[in-house]
Amino acid sequence: MSNQILQYLLSGLSTGAIYALIGIGFAIIYNSTGIINFAQGEFVMLGGMMTWFFYATMKLPLPVAMVLAVLLATAAGVVFERLAIRPLRNATPLILVIITIGASILIRGLAMLLWGKDTHSLPMFTSSEPIGIAGATILPQHLWIIGITLCIIVLNRFYFYHSVNGKAMRACSHNRRAASLVGIDVKRMVLIAFAISSAMGSVAGIITAPLTMTSYDVGIMLGLKGFCAAIIGGMSSGVATVFGGLLLGVLESLGAGLVSSGYKDAIAFVILLLILFIRPQGLFKKAETERV
Repeated sequence: MSNQILQYLLSGLSTGAIYALIGIGFAIIYNSTGIINFAQGEFVMLGGMMTWFFYATMKLPLPVAMVLAVLLATAAGVVFERLAIRPLRNATPLILVIITIGASILIRGLAMLLWGKDTHSLPMFTSSEPIGIAGATILPQHLWIIGITLCIIVLNRFYFYHSVNGKAMRACSHNRRAASLVGIDVKRMVLIAFAISSAMGSVAGIITAPLTMTSYDVGIMLGLKGFCAAIIGGMSSGVATVFGGLLLGVLESLGAGLVSSGYKDAIAFVILLLILFIRPQGLFKKAETERV
């Protein structure tokens, strides 16, 4: 029984790392613009699908295919911000959220037209031989997922706390008007936020494709679970969302293994509803109090 629990924990940590990566993408855009980008899951899909296209159809080496996929997904995020978000900067948050949902449907439809409805897979980055850990096993690809996610999180933290642009983006997240008054180009910061978020989403899609495969509609569920991780973390682009993603992944894995795999997706949404009802500011964030 203990071996099974360890197996579920290892699997959950790997899955949770992906949710954390997607959740940080949600949080970065939310903190920069005040909106929820429900098209974030589609950039996860674009990462996997474009890597498969360049690798399987264009016959490019896998590392080259991955780099091209990240660059193109990032460019798609920049175009999305310039064409859909920036022209409506004075719109209400609800309208902007509806726009992101419409963009999600559009991107998914274009992907279906370009690549069809078939499911595709990418080769493992290294060996496919399972690695034994205290009676449990883990695939090397899981280690790649955890390692790459940790590297991105560390780089993300370094960027936001030790670079000029990162500090400017943090200033925008606290008070956009005050940031603009001290000379920060808020529009540019929002554009960078969309670029970073799109790149992170595409990387998440690439590193998961060898395990879960990829298709035109794979971003829907991954995006919603990433959003759930961000909610648990209080929409923080830091450690809180990472813990939220890992917690969600572990609970989902334990529920699927100990209860039923049929409840795997439902667990995430039950957790999301409980958080919204009981602690809407997130598990790791203090409630904001109104100042008089």
